[in-house]
Amino acid sequence: MVIFAWLSTRQGNTVVYYPNRILKGLEPWEGGSRTRNPFAWIKEALSSTEQDVINISGIDTAVYFVFMSTVLGILVLSGVILLPVLLPVAVTDDAIRKHSGQTTSNGTFSDFDKLSMANIEKGSMRLWAFVACTYWVSIVAYILLWKAYKHVSAMRANALMSPEVKPEQFAVLVRDLPDVTPGQTRKEQVDSYFKSIYPDTFYRSMVVTNNKEVDKIWGELEGFKKKLVRAEAIYAESQKSGGSEATRPTNKTGFLGLCGKKVDSIEYYSEKIQELTKKLEAEQKVALREKQERAALVFFTNRVAAASAAQSLHAQMVDHWTVMEAPEPRQLIWSNLNLKFFERITRQYIIYIIVFLTVAFYMIPIGLISALTTLKNLRKYLPFLKPIVDQDAIRTVLQAYLPQLALIIFLALLPKFLLFLSKTEGIPSQSHVVRAASGKYFYFTVFNVFLGVTLGGTLIDTMKTIQDDVGGTPQLLAKSLPSNATFFITFVALKFFVGYGLELSRLVPLIIFHLKKKYLCKTEAEIKEAWLPGDLSYATRVPNDMLIVTIVLCYSIIAPVIIPFGVLYFTLGWLILRNQALKVYVPSYESYGKMWPHMFKRIIAALLLYQLTMLGYFGVSQFKFTPILVPLPILSLIFAYTCSKKFYKAFCHTALEVACQELKQTANMEQIFKSYIPPSLSADKQEDEQFEDAMSQVSRSGSFV
Repeated sequence: MVIFAWLSTRQGNTVVYYPNRILKGLEPWEGGSRTRNPFAWIKEALSSTEQDVINISGIDTAVYFVFMSTVLGILVLSGVILLPVLLPVAVTDDAIRKHSGQTTSNGTFSDFDKLSMANIEKGSMRLWAFVACTYWVSIVAYILLWKAYKHVSAMRANALMSPEVKPEQFAVLVRDLPDVTPGQTRKEQVDSYFKSIYPDTFYRSMVVTNNKEVDKIWGELEGFKKKLVRAEAIYAESQKSGGSEATRPTNKTGFLGLCGKKVDSIEYYSEKIQELTKKLEAEQKVALREKQERAALVFFTNRVAAASAAQSLHAQMVDHWTVMEAPEPRQLIWSNLNLKFFERITRQYIIYIIVFLTVAFYMIPIGLISALTTLKNLRKYLPFLKPIVDQDAIRTVLQAYLPQLALIIFLALLPKFLLFLSKTEGIPSQSHVVRAASGKYFYFTVFNVFLGVTLGGTLIDTMKTIQDDVGGTPQLLAKSLPSNATFFITFVALKFFVGYGLELSRLVPLIIFHLKKKYLCKTEAEIKEAWLPGDLSYATRVPNDMLIVTIVLCYSIIAPVIIPFGVLYFTLGWLILRNQALKVYVPSYESYGKMWPHMFKRIIAALLLYQLTMLGYFGVSQFKFTPILVPLPILSLIFAYTCSKKFYKAFCHTALEVACQELKQTANMEQIFKSYIPPSLSADKQEDEQFEDAMSQVSRSGSFV
């Protein structure tokens, strides 16, 4: 916080710490004063309202803070009962003294053992207190999750009822178009089909085209335009410093500019731009006339017609005329729109198999990391490190953080792979890809981090015992739960101390920005590109938060001392990310809270895992009243089913009572249509004759032109 307070007030750093406000034309510091209290950001974050977050960063960000607040509420209300009730019950028993050979922390934190269930005698009546608290945590979760689901549902409805015109509310995405009848174009097919069903509200259609070649040319053209601006900036700078002796920039035309003929950069880039512009226009005509695909965007003159069309069955066959709500223009993944119905299903199952194999095989190296990065095993398998790890200061740090740090680095390699897999499924929008990747990453972290660390470390450390007594494996695994509590407490602490420390200070983005600005950036556009912050990265942030939820819930009864660490994690997270959402991150899309049902399901999954864990742990603790916990998983499933039936459908489709609200002004349908034209198809030329084949228009008289 001290680093942030000092660095954020430096004039040259404002674009790193306040980019969101700068992009919106606001002063970096509220009130415009740089001499304010350096810790004023805390007050600003705490005093900000949900509407402030929605105005600055959108509904999706506000929903994320509902998630943070809900989890924080569950942990705080649970801790209020669990800590004063369970800790005295555990610390006043003496199971550890009677069985002195067993400790829950492998000799690392001996006093910690007395604060966990490991200090309770098997079959003891004291276990009733732990049973009651198991129910308390579940009931608190049910109540707060219900309130949160209801609140997010209302928030989504209010956003969709907004009088502001949003292009995606007037359009639907149509996939799986049937074969065109002889003598009919694809455009005529789409227009006639929807005109016959919606004669009064159909406005216009846009047939999706294969833009692979167009995008390639357009990308090259944009690249040369940037290079030309850069070359001109370098020449202008040379003129200022050298006067009449200014040197024009040059470059080589070969591979990566390292070989080939040396040419004048400004003239060369200008020639390439003229050449590619003509090539792009020719390819645009080819794409729009000859590369039309089995998908289209259809536009309606009002929101109710679009919402109704998106949730209606249009064809008798399920693989024909599949209609869904159109994503935002910036979200569309054009390359996926043409995939056929059964091809998408096949891809989905193949991806599920790949994800399953990824989860299964990643568990092996993660288990090895957990077991091998202990000091004992480092000395054993890497004897040359003994002089280093035997030093007191180094040993203390390594003992506390090495396994956790190794695990965090290992997990950082995975997200991009899961995003790629999700996109490969054929999903049409970026926000849906993020949600799909987030789900995969959550289950990966639960199985490989939570279960992998718990089971992997135990199995490797006690392999000899298991070989001697295979029948005692369940009891041995049950004992491993409290023995890993210290690992996960340290893991959670490391996540909020290091993770949120780096998040707030933004040291890495700051260093990268200044290096780029000093050595690479020559134009204002390049400088702006260097400091643009991106969004909150829900694909990785949400699963990482869910992992902490799972860990804290599963250990909340076994080792209640973990609860304050979970509370601190989500308290700091809420405070710091509130500041970042209001001042740093810029949303890359808006899905109006569609992430919430996925968050809800993951919390329910964590709750089920917690309840099953406690059911198993009480069982091996020889508590004869263990069956009293059997209703809990059943209650969780009933609760999840009830919430799904009551709320979920409104997140899949826009309710017609929401869509029928009046607009502030009449929608400019032509502007809405233009917003969906891909950049590579030159939106400013959509009226030209060359665009007539893929982009239709209906006149007020009803004829197609």
